[in-house]
Amino acid sequence: MSSKRKITVAYGDGIGPEIMKATLAILEAAGAQLEYDVIEIGEQVYLKGISSGMEPKSFDSLRETKVFLKSPITTPQGGGFKSLNVTTRKSFGLYANVRPCKAYSPFIKTYFPKTDLVIIRENEEDLYAGIEHRQTNEVYQCLKVISQPGSEKIIRYAFEYAKKYGRKKVTCMTKDNIMKLADGLFHKTFDEIAKEYPEIQTDHKIIDIGTALIADRPEIFDVIVTLNLYGDIISDVAAQVTGSVGLGGSANVGEEVAMFEAIHGSAPDIAGMDIANPSGLLNGAIMMLVHIGQPEVAEKISNAWMKTLEDGIHTGDIYQEGLSSKKVGTQEFAQAVIERLGQLPTSMAPAEFEKGEIKPMDTKLRPKAKAKKELTGVDVFIDWDQDGRDPNVIGEKLRQANANGLQLHLITNRGVKVFPEGMKETFCTDHWRCRFKTDDGSVVTHAQVLDLLQQIEKLGFDFIKTEHLYTFDGVRGYSLAQGE
Repeated sequence: MSSKRKITVAYGDGIGPEIMKATLAILEAAGAQLEYDVIEIGEQVYLKGISSGMEPKSFDSLRETKVFLKSPITTPQGGGFKSLNVTTRKSFGLYANVRPCKAYSPFIKTYFPKTDLVIIRENEEDLYAGIEHRQTNEVYQCLKVISQPGSEKIIRYAFEYAKKYGRKKVTCMTKDNIMKLADGLFHKTFDEIAKEYPEIQTDHKIIDIGTALIADRPEIFDVIVTLNLYGDIISDVAAQVTGSVGLGGSANVGEEVAMFEAIHGSAPDIAGMDIANPSGLLNGAIMMLVHIGQPEVAEKISNAWMKTLEDGIHTGDIYQEGLSSKKVGTQEFAQAVIERLGQLPTSMAPAEFEKGEIKPMDTKLRPKAKAKKELTGVDVFIDWDQDGRDPNVIGEKLRQANANGLQLHLITNRGVKVFPEGMKETFCTDHWRCRFKTDDGSVVTHAQVLDLLQQIEKLGFDFIKTEHLYTFDGVRGYSLAQGE
Protein backbone atom coordinates (compact mmCIF):
# COMPACT_ATOMS: atom_id res chain seq x y z
CA MET A 1 0.00 0.00 0.00
CA SER A 2 2.42 2.59 -1.23
CA SER A 3 -0.16 5.27 -2.06
CA LYS A 4 -3.28 6.45 -0.33
CA ARG A 5 -6.73 5.72 -1.70
CA LYS A 6 -8.97 8.76 -2.01
CA ILE A 7 -12.51 8.33 -0.74
CA THR A 8 -15.50 10.64 -0.39
CA VAL A 9 -16.57 11.29 3.21
CA ALA A 10 -19.75 12.92 4.52
CA TYR A 11 -20.22 13.69 8.23
CA GLY A 12 -24.00 13.91 7.93
CA ASP A 13 -26.46 15.18 10.55
CA GLY A 14 -27.52 14.38 14.10
CA ILE A 15 -25.03 11.92 15.58
CA GLY A 16 -23.32 11.65 12.18
CA PRO A 17 -20.39 14.00 12.90
CA GLU A 18 -19.65 12.29 16.24
CA ILE A 19 -19.60 8.75 14.91
CA MET A 20 -17.66 9.77 11.80
CA LYS A 21 -15.00 11.46 13.96
CA ALA A 22 -14.68 8.30 16.04
CA THR A 23 -14.58 6.03 12.97
CA LEU A 24 -11.94 8.03 11.13
CA ALA A 25 -9.79 8.17 14.27
CA ILE A 26 -9.80 4.36 14.37
CA LEU A 27 -9.07 4.04 10.64
CA GLU A 28 -6.11 6.40 10.89
CA ALA A 29 -4.72 4.73 14.02
CA ALA A 30 -4.96 1.35 12.29
CA GLY A 31 -2.89 2.55 9.36
CA ALA A 32 -5.60 2.78 6.70
CA GLN A 33 -4.11 4.38 3.60
CA LEU A 34 -6.80 6.93 2.85
CA GLU A 35 -7.28 10.48 1.66
CA TYR A 36 -10.59 12.23 2.31
CA ASP A 37 -12.65 14.41 0.02
CA VAL A 38 -15.18 15.76 2.53
CA ILE A 39 -18.57 16.80 1.17
CA GLU A 40 -21.64 18.32 2.79
CA ILE A 41 -24.90 16.41 2.58
CA GLY A 42 -28.21 16.30 4.36
CA GLU A 43 -30.34 18.79 6.19
CA GLN A 44 -28.34 21.97 5.56
CA VAL A 45 -28.12 21.19 1.86
CA TYR A 46 -31.86 20.48 1.69
CA LEU A 47 -32.53 23.81 3.38
CA LYS A 48 -30.50 25.57 0.68
CA GLY A 49 -33.23 24.50 -1.72
CA ILE A 50 -31.40 21.48 -3.17
CA SER A 51 -34.07 18.76 -3.13
CA SER A 52 -31.63 15.85 -3.50
CA GLY A 53 -29.73 16.75 -0.31
CA MET A 54 -26.40 16.78 -2.16
CA GLU A 55 -24.86 19.51 -4.31
CA PRO A 56 -23.77 18.76 -7.91
CA LYS A 57 -20.07 19.09 -7.01
CA SER A 58 -20.53 16.31 -4.45
CA PHE A 59 -21.72 13.96 -7.19
CA ASP A 60 -18.53 14.86 -9.05
CA SER A 61 -16.53 13.74 -6.00
CA LEU A 62 -18.19 10.32 -6.11
CA ARG A 63 -17.52 10.02 -9.83
CA GLU A 64 -13.86 10.58 -9.09
CA THR A 65 -13.32 8.48 -5.95
CA LYS A 66 -16.00 5.81 -6.56
CA VAL A 67 -16.07 5.10 -2.79
CA PHE A 68 -18.39 6.88 -0.35
CA LEU A 69 -18.20 6.61 3.45
CA LYS A 70 -21.37 8.27 4.68
CA SER A 71 -22.81 9.15 8.08
CA PRO A 72 -26.58 9.25 8.64
CA ILE A 73 -28.48 12.35 7.54
CA THR A 74 -31.68 14.12 8.54
CA THR A 75 -34.31 14.80 5.89
CA PRO A 76 -36.43 17.86 6.81
CA GLN A 77 -40.11 17.28 7.48
CA GLY A 78 -42.55 18.18 4.74
CA GLY A 79 -42.86 17.50 1.04
CA GLY A 80 -40.44 18.19 -1.78
CA PHE A 81 -37.36 16.54 -0.28
CA LYS A 82 -35.98 13.44 -1.98
CA SER A 83 -34.29 10.61 -0.12
CA LEU A 84 -30.54 11.14 -0.51
CA ASN A 85 -29.87 7.43 -0.09
CA VAL A 86 -32.36 6.50 -2.80
CA THR A 87 -31.01 9.23 -5.11
CA THR A 88 -27.41 8.10 -4.64
CA ARG A 89 -28.22 4.43 -5.09
CA LYS A 90 -30.21 5.01 -8.28
CA SER A 91 -27.97 7.70 -9.78
CA PHE A 92 -24.84 5.56 -9.47
CA GLY A 93 -26.48 2.19 -10.05
CA LEU A 94 -25.81 0.84 -6.54
CA TYR A 95 -28.14 -2.07 -7.14
CA ALA A 96 -26.97 -4.35 -4.29
CA ASN A 97 -27.42 -3.52 -0.62
CA VAL A 98 -25.38 -5.95 1.52
CA ARG A 99 -26.13 -6.12 5.25
CA PRO A 100 -24.35 -8.73 7.38
CA CYS A 101 -26.17 -9.52 10.64
CA LYS A 102 -24.10 -11.47 13.15
CA ALA A 103 -24.51 -12.20 16.86
CA TYR A 104 -21.69 -11.25 19.23
CA SER A 105 -23.01 -13.18 22.21
CA PRO A 106 -22.69 -12.99 25.18
CA PHE A 107 -21.01 -9.60 24.90
CA ILE A 108 -23.99 -8.18 23.02
CA LYS A 109 -27.24 -9.43 24.50
CA THR A 110 -29.23 -11.60 22.13
CA TYR A 111 -31.52 -14.59 22.34
CA PHE A 112 -30.03 -15.93 19.10
CA PRO A 113 -26.28 -16.39 19.65
CA LYS A 114 -25.77 -18.54 16.53
CA THR A 115 -27.05 -15.96 14.06
CA ASP A 116 -24.74 -15.22 11.14
CA LEU A 117 -26.70 -14.20 8.07
CA VAL A 118 -26.35 -11.74 5.21
CA ILE A 119 -29.28 -9.88 3.67
CA ILE A 120 -28.83 -8.86 0.03
CA ARG A 121 -31.50 -6.37 -0.95
CA GLU A 122 -32.38 -5.03 -4.39
CA ASN A 123 -31.66 -1.33 -4.21
CA GLU A 124 -33.12 0.52 -7.20
CA GLU A 125 -36.65 -0.65 -7.93
CA ASP A 126 -39.84 -1.73 -6.17
CA LEU A 127 -41.90 0.87 -4.31
CA TYR A 128 -38.69 2.81 -3.72
CA ALA A 129 -38.78 3.90 -7.37
CA GLY A 130 -40.72 6.78 -5.83
CA ILE A 131 -43.37 7.01 -8.57
CA GLU A 132 -46.46 8.32 -6.78
CA HIS A 133 -49.58 10.17 -7.86
CA ARG A 134 -52.67 11.61 -6.24
CA GLN A 135 -55.37 10.61 -8.67
CA THR A 136 -58.64 11.57 -7.00
CA ASN A 137 -59.78 13.42 -3.91
CA GLU A 138 -59.48 10.19 -1.93
CA VAL A 139 -56.97 7.92 -3.66
CA TYR A 140 -53.19 8.05 -3.90
CA GLN A 141 -51.09 5.62 -5.93
CA CYS A 142 -47.53 4.33 -5.48
CA LEU A 143 -46.19 2.21 -8.34
CA LYS A 144 -44.31 -0.99 -7.58
CA VAL A 145 -41.79 -1.35 -10.40
CA ILE A 146 -40.03 -4.71 -10.78
CA SER A 147 -37.90 -5.42 -13.86
CA GLN A 148 -36.49 -8.66 -15.17
CA PRO A 149 -32.94 -7.26 -15.54
CA GLY A 150 -33.02 -5.71 -12.06
CA SER A 151 -34.23 -8.95 -10.53
CA GLU A 152 -31.63 -11.01 -12.36
CA LYS A 153 -28.75 -8.73 -11.35
CA ILE A 154 -29.48 -8.82 -7.62
CA ILE A 155 -30.27 -12.53 -7.55
CA ARG A 156 -27.11 -13.41 -9.44
CA TYR A 157 -25.17 -11.13 -7.08
CA ALA A 158 -26.57 -13.07 -4.11
CA PHE A 159 -25.46 -16.42 -5.55
CA GLU A 160 -22.04 -15.05 -6.49
CA TYR A 161 -21.68 -13.60 -2.97
CA ALA A 162 -22.58 -16.96 -1.43
CA LYS A 163 -20.09 -18.72 -3.70
CA LYS A 164 -17.31 -16.21 -2.99
CA TYR A 165 -17.70 -16.22 0.79
CA GLY A 166 -18.39 -19.91 1.32
CA ARG A 167 -22.06 -19.56 2.18
CA LYS A 168 -24.16 -22.69 1.82
CA LYS A 169 -27.73 -21.52 1.22
CA VAL A 170 -29.60 -18.66 -0.45
CA THR A 171 -33.21 -17.93 0.53
CA CYS A 172 -35.51 -15.84 -1.67
CA MET A 173 -38.31 -13.87 0.02
CA THR A 174 -41.30 -12.41 -1.87
CA LYS A 175 -45.06 -11.96 -1.59
CA ASP A 176 -45.88 -13.71 -4.84
CA ASN A 177 -48.96 -15.38 -3.44
CA ILE A 178 -50.59 -11.93 -3.73
CA MET A 179 -48.46 -9.98 -6.26
CA LYS A 180 -48.29 -12.84 -8.73
CA LEU A 181 -46.80 -10.84 -11.60
CA ALA A 182 -44.32 -8.46 -9.93
CA ASP A 183 -43.10 -10.63 -7.05
CA GLY A 184 -43.80 -13.66 -9.20
CA LEU A 185 -41.16 -12.45 -11.67
CA PHE A 186 -38.58 -12.18 -8.88
CA HIS A 187 -39.34 -15.70 -7.60
CA LYS A 188 -39.34 -17.18 -11.10
CA THR A 189 -35.99 -15.52 -11.87
CA PHE A 190 -34.58 -16.87 -8.62
CA ASP A 191 -35.60 -20.42 -9.52
CA GLU A 192 -34.06 -20.10 -12.98
CA ILE A 193 -30.72 -18.74 -11.75
CA ALA A 194 -30.54 -21.25 -8.90
CA LYS A 195 -30.14 -24.02 -11.47
CA GLU A 196 -26.75 -22.53 -12.39
CA TYR A 197 -25.49 -22.99 -8.80
CA PRO A 198 -26.29 -26.62 -7.93
CA GLU A 199 -23.74 -26.60 -5.09
CA ILE A 200 -25.77 -23.98 -3.18
CA GLN A 201 -28.96 -24.89 -1.32
CA THR A 202 -32.01 -22.75 -2.07
CA ASP A 203 -35.46 -22.13 -0.69
CA HIS A 204 -38.23 -19.55 -0.86
CA LYS A 205 -40.28 -17.95 1.90
CA ILE A 206 -43.31 -15.72 1.70
CA ILE A 207 -42.06 -12.46 3.22
CA ASP A 208 -44.45 -12.38 6.18
CA ILE A 209 -43.55 -15.82 7.51
CA GLY A 210 -39.94 -15.20 6.47
CA THR A 211 -39.83 -12.08 8.64
CA ALA A 212 -41.40 -13.99 11.52
CA LEU A 213 -38.73 -16.68 11.20
CA ILE A 214 -35.96 -14.08 11.22
CA ALA A 215 -37.42 -12.78 14.48
CA ASP A 216 -37.80 -16.28 15.95
CA ARG A 217 -35.13 -18.53 14.37
CA PRO A 218 -32.61 -16.35 12.52
CA GLU A 219 -29.92 -19.03 12.78
CA ILE A 220 -31.68 -21.08 10.06
CA PHE A 221 -30.78 -18.45 7.42
CA ASP A 222 -27.50 -17.93 5.60
CA VAL A 223 -27.94 -15.52 2.66
CA ILE A 224 -31.31 -13.87 2.00
CA VAL A 225 -32.09 -12.10 -1.27
CA THR A 226 -35.23 -10.02 -1.58
CA LEU A 227 -36.90 -6.95 -3.00
CA ASN A 228 -36.22 -3.39 -1.92
CA LEU A 229 -38.94 -2.66 0.66
CA TYR A 230 -38.87 -6.13 2.18
CA GLY A 231 -35.10 -6.00 2.46
CA ASP A 232 -35.20 -2.64 4.20
CA ILE A 233 -37.57 -4.01 6.83
CA ILE A 234 -36.01 -7.43 7.46
CA SER A 235 -32.46 -6.09 7.68
CA ASP A 236 -33.48 -3.94 10.64
CA VAL A 237 -35.31 -6.89 12.20
CA ALA A 238 -32.25 -9.10 11.75
CA ALA A 239 -29.90 -6.46 13.14
CA GLN A 240 -32.10 -5.97 16.18
CA VAL A 241 -32.43 -9.68 17.03
CA THR A 242 -28.65 -10.04 16.89
CA GLY A 243 -28.33 -7.38 19.57
CA SER A 244 -28.68 -3.84 18.27
CA VAL A 245 -29.50 -1.92 15.12
CA GLY A 246 -26.68 0.35 16.25
CA LEU A 247 -24.07 -2.28 15.34
CA GLY A 248 -25.06 -2.86 11.72
CA GLY A 249 -22.95 -1.73 8.79
CA SER A 250 -24.13 -1.65 5.22
CA ALA A 251 -22.59 -1.70 1.74
CA ASN A 252 -24.34 -0.38 -1.37
CA VAL A 253 -22.51 -1.78 -4.37
CA GLY A 254 -22.70 -1.03 -8.08
CA GLU A 255 -20.56 -1.78 -11.09
CA GLU A 256 -18.31 1.22 -10.42
CA VAL A 257 -19.29 3.11 -7.24
CA ALA A 258 -19.89 1.78 -3.71
CA MET A 259 -21.33 3.50 -0.64
CA PHE A 260 -20.73 2.35 2.96
CA GLU A 261 -22.74 3.44 5.97
CA ALA A 262 -24.44 2.45 9.21
CA ILE A 263 -27.95 1.08 8.89
CA HIS A 264 -29.38 3.33 11.61
CA GLY A 265 -30.59 6.90 11.30
CA SER A 266 -29.26 10.25 12.46
CA ALA A 267 -30.87 10.13 15.95
CA PRO A 268 -31.06 13.90 16.37
CA ASP A 269 -32.48 13.48 19.90
CA ILE A 270 -29.07 12.38 21.19
CA ALA A 271 -26.88 14.49 18.89
CA GLY A 272 -23.99 16.21 20.62
CA MET A 273 -24.28 14.13 23.79
CA ASP A 274 -21.29 11.84 23.03
CA ILE A 275 -23.33 8.72 23.81
CA ALA A 276 -23.91 7.31 20.30
CA ASN A 277 -22.44 3.95 19.38
CA PRO A 278 -20.08 4.35 16.38
CA SER A 279 -20.02 0.59 15.70
CA GLY A 280 -22.49 0.63 12.80
CA LEU A 281 -20.48 3.14 10.80
CA LEU A 282 -17.23 1.45 11.84
CA ASN A 283 -18.49 -1.89 10.54
CA GLY A 284 -19.49 -0.17 7.30
CA ALA A 285 -15.96 1.26 7.10
CA ILE A 286 -14.51 -2.23 7.64
CA MET A 287 -16.53 -3.45 4.64
CA MET A 288 -15.17 -0.48 2.70
CA LEU A 289 -11.56 -1.36 3.52
CA VAL A 290 -12.08 -4.90 2.22
CA HIS A 291 -13.71 -3.48 -0.91
CA ILE A 292 -10.77 -1.18 -1.74
CA GLY A 293 -8.10 -3.79 -1.12
CA GLN A 294 -6.98 -3.08 2.44
CA PRO A 295 -8.22 -6.28 4.13
CA GLU A 296 -5.31 -6.45 6.59
CA VAL A 297 -6.34 -3.11 8.08
CA ALA A 298 -9.97 -4.24 8.09
CA GLU A 299 -8.98 -7.37 10.04
CA LYS A 300 -6.97 -5.33 12.54
CA ILE A 301 -9.89 -3.00 13.21
CA SER A 302 -12.54 -5.74 13.34
CA ASN A 303 -10.48 -7.80 15.78
CA ALA A 304 -9.77 -4.78 18.01
CA TRP A 305 -13.48 -3.92 17.95
CA MET A 306 -14.46 -7.46 19.01
CA LYS A 307 -11.76 -7.43 21.72
CA THR A 308 -13.24 -4.16 23.04
CA LEU A 309 -16.64 -5.83 23.23
CA GLU A 310 -15.13 -8.85 25.00
CA ASP A 311 -13.45 -6.56 27.54
CA GLY A 312 -16.83 -5.08 28.42
CA ILE A 313 -16.13 -1.57 27.15
CA HIS A 314 -19.60 -0.69 25.94
CA THR A 315 -21.65 2.36 24.96
CA GLY A 316 -24.93 2.82 26.78
CA ASP A 317 -27.11 1.16 24.12
CA ILE A 318 -25.40 -2.23 24.62
CA TYR A 319 -24.34 -1.89 28.29
CA GLN A 320 -25.33 -4.88 30.45
CA GLU A 321 -25.10 -4.96 34.22
CA GLY A 322 -22.97 -7.90 35.32
CA LEU A 323 -21.29 -8.31 31.95
CA SER A 324 -20.13 -4.86 30.87
CA SER A 325 -17.15 -3.52 32.77
CA LYS A 326 -17.43 0.13 31.78
CA LYS A 327 -20.01 2.40 30.17
CA VAL A 328 -18.32 4.83 27.77
CA GLY A 329 -19.22 7.54 25.32
CA THR A 330 -18.63 7.71 21.59
CA GLN A 331 -15.06 8.98 21.58
CA GLU A 332 -13.96 6.93 24.60
CA PHE A 333 -15.22 3.80 22.87
CA ALA A 334 -13.18 4.72 19.79
CA GLN A 335 -10.12 5.20 21.98
CA ALA A 336 -10.67 1.77 23.55
CA VAL A 337 -10.70 0.20 20.08
CA ILE A 338 -7.51 2.07 19.17
CA GLU A 339 -5.79 0.80 22.31
CA ARG A 340 -6.58 -2.79 21.26
CA LEU A 341 -5.34 -2.55 17.68
CA GLY A 342 -3.11 -5.56 17.08
CA GLN A 343 -4.97 -7.71 19.62
CA LEU A 344 -7.26 -10.62 18.82
CA PRO A 345 -10.56 -11.57 20.44
CA THR A 346 -10.30 -14.63 22.66
CA SER A 347 -13.92 -15.86 22.68
CA MET A 348 -15.06 -14.82 19.23
CA ALA A 349 -13.48 -16.04 16.02
CA PRO A 350 -10.93 -13.53 14.69
CA ALA A 351 -11.87 -11.73 11.50
CA GLU A 352 -10.36 -12.97 8.24
CA PHE A 353 -11.04 -11.23 4.94
CA GLU A 354 -10.16 -12.21 1.41
CA LYS A 355 -7.01 -10.49 0.23
CA GLY A 356 -6.92 -8.29 -2.84
CA GLU A 357 -9.40 -5.74 -4.13
CA ILE A 358 -12.93 -7.03 -4.41
CA LYS A 359 -14.04 -7.01 -8.03
CA PRO A 360 -17.68 -6.50 -9.04
CA MET A 361 -19.70 -9.68 -8.86
CA ASP A 362 -20.46 -11.48 -12.09
CA THR A 363 -23.96 -10.18 -12.78
CA LYS A 364 -23.91 -10.45 -16.56
CA LEU A 365 -27.46 -10.70 -17.86
CA ARG A 366 -28.55 -13.70 -19.85
CA PRO A 367 -29.75 -13.13 -23.42
CA LYS A 368 -33.51 -13.18 -23.52
CA ALA A 369 -35.71 -13.51 -26.60
CA LYS A 370 -38.16 -10.66 -27.12
CA ALA A 371 -41.74 -11.81 -26.61
CA LYS A 372 -44.55 -11.10 -29.06
CA LYS A 373 -46.55 -8.31 -27.44
CA GLU A 374 -50.23 -7.82 -28.31
CA LEU A 375 -52.75 -5.30 -26.99
CA THR A 376 -55.99 -7.03 -25.96
CA GLY A 377 -57.77 -4.37 -23.92
CA VAL A 378 -57.42 -1.35 -21.66
CA ASP A 379 -58.14 -0.42 -18.04
CA VAL A 380 -59.49 3.12 -17.85
CA PHE A 381 -59.35 4.66 -14.37
CA ILE A 382 -62.09 7.18 -13.66
CA ASP A 383 -62.63 9.77 -10.94
CA TRP A 384 -66.36 9.61 -10.19
CA ASP A 385 -68.27 10.65 -7.05
CA GLN A 386 -71.94 10.96 -8.01
CA ASP A 387 -75.28 9.21 -7.56
CA GLY A 388 -74.28 7.74 -4.19
CA ARG A 389 -71.34 6.00 -5.88
CA ASP A 390 -73.68 3.31 -7.16
CA PRO A 391 -71.57 0.99 -9.35
CA ASN A 392 -74.62 0.16 -11.45
CA VAL A 393 -75.04 3.80 -12.46
CA ILE A 394 -71.46 4.24 -13.71
CA GLY A 395 -71.56 0.78 -15.24
CA GLU A 396 -74.72 1.31 -17.28
CA LYS A 397 -73.48 4.69 -18.52
CA LEU A 398 -70.11 3.27 -19.60
CA ARG A 399 -71.83 0.44 -21.45
CA GLN A 400 -72.80 3.08 -24.00
CA ALA A 401 -69.15 3.34 -25.06
CA ASN A 402 -68.15 0.93 -27.83
CA ALA A 403 -65.04 1.44 -29.96
CA ASN A 404 -65.47 -1.10 -32.75
CA GLY A 405 -66.07 -3.94 -30.29
CA LEU A 406 -63.91 -2.59 -27.46
CA GLN A 407 -66.50 -2.31 -24.70
CA LEU A 408 -66.96 -2.46 -20.94
CA HIS A 409 -66.09 -5.82 -19.41
CA LEU A 410 -66.18 -5.03 -15.70
CA ILE A 411 -65.56 -2.34 -13.07
CA THR A 412 -63.54 -2.71 -9.88
CA ASN A 413 -63.04 -0.44 -6.91
CA ARG A 414 -59.79 -0.90 -4.95
CA GLY A 415 -59.33 -4.15 -6.87
CA VAL A 416 -62.74 -5.68 -6.02
CA LYS A 417 -65.29 -6.31 -8.76
CA VAL A 418 -68.35 -4.09 -8.27
CA PHE A 419 -69.98 -4.26 -11.73
CA PRO A 420 -71.65 -6.26 -13.09
CA GLU A 421 -73.05 -8.36 -10.27
CA GLY A 422 -71.08 -6.73 -7.49
CA MET A 423 -71.95 -7.05 -3.81
CA LYS A 424 -73.88 -4.20 -2.22
CA GLU A 425 -71.73 -4.46 0.93
CA THR A 426 -68.51 -3.48 -0.89
CA PHE A 427 -67.29 -0.02 0.12
CA CYS A 428 -66.41 2.17 -2.85
CA THR A 429 -64.09 5.17 -3.12
CA ASP A 430 -64.13 7.75 -5.91
CA HIS A 431 -61.53 5.76 -7.90
CA TRP A 432 -62.88 3.25 -10.45
CA ARG A 433 -60.99 0.82 -12.68
CA CYS A 434 -63.06 0.16 -15.80
CA ARG A 435 -61.84 -2.74 -17.92
CA PHE A 436 -62.62 -2.67 -21.64
CA LYS A 437 -62.03 -5.72 -23.85
CA THR A 438 -63.47 -7.31 -26.99
CA ASP A 439 -65.84 -10.22 -26.65
CA ASP A 440 -63.78 -12.42 -28.95
CA GLY A 441 -60.39 -11.55 -27.42
CA SER A 442 -59.15 -10.00 -30.66
CA VAL A 443 -56.16 -7.67 -30.80
CA VAL A 444 -56.98 -4.03 -30.09
CA THR A 445 -55.45 -1.01 -31.82
CA HIS A 446 -54.35 2.31 -30.34
CA ALA A 447 -56.94 3.97 -32.57
CA GLN A 448 -59.67 1.99 -30.80
CA VAL A 449 -58.34 3.09 -27.42
CA LEU A 450 -58.29 6.74 -28.48
CA ASP A 451 -61.83 6.43 -29.85
CA LEU A 452 -62.94 4.84 -26.58
CA LEU A 453 -61.44 7.65 -24.47
CA GLN A 454 -63.20 10.26 -26.59
CA GLN A 455 -66.51 8.46 -26.06
CA ILE A 456 -65.90 8.26 -22.29
CA GLU A 457 -65.20 11.99 -22.20
CA LYS A 458 -68.42 12.73 -24.12
CA LEU A 459 -70.31 10.66 -21.55
CA GLY A 460 -69.12 13.16 -18.96
CA PHE A 461 -66.47 11.07 -17.16
CA ASP A 462 -63.03 12.22 -15.98
CA PHE A 463 -60.54 9.53 -16.94
CA ILE A 464 -57.32 9.92 -14.93
CA LYS A 465 -55.07 7.20 -16.34
CA THR A 466 -55.05 4.14 -18.54
CA GLU A 467 -53.22 0.84 -18.37
CA HIS A 468 -53.02 -1.24 -21.52
CA LEU A 469 -53.71 -4.95 -21.23
CA TYR A 470 -51.06 -6.91 -23.10
CA THR A 471 -50.26 -10.52 -23.74
CA PHE A 472 -46.66 -11.64 -24.24
CA ASP A 473 -46.31 -14.72 -26.44
CA GLY A 474 -49.96 -15.30 -25.66
CA VAL A 475 -49.50 -15.17 -21.88
CA ARG A 476 -51.61 -12.63 -20.02
CA GLY A 477 -49.47 -9.74 -18.72
CA TYR A 478 -51.99 -8.29 -16.28
CA SER A 479 -53.82 -9.47 -13.18
CA LEU A 480 -57.41 -10.59 -13.16
CA ALA A 481 -59.75 -8.63 -10.94
CA GLN A 482 -61.17 -10.26 -7.85
CA GLY A 483 -64.37 -11.90 -9.03
CA GLU A 484 -63.39 -11.76 -12.72
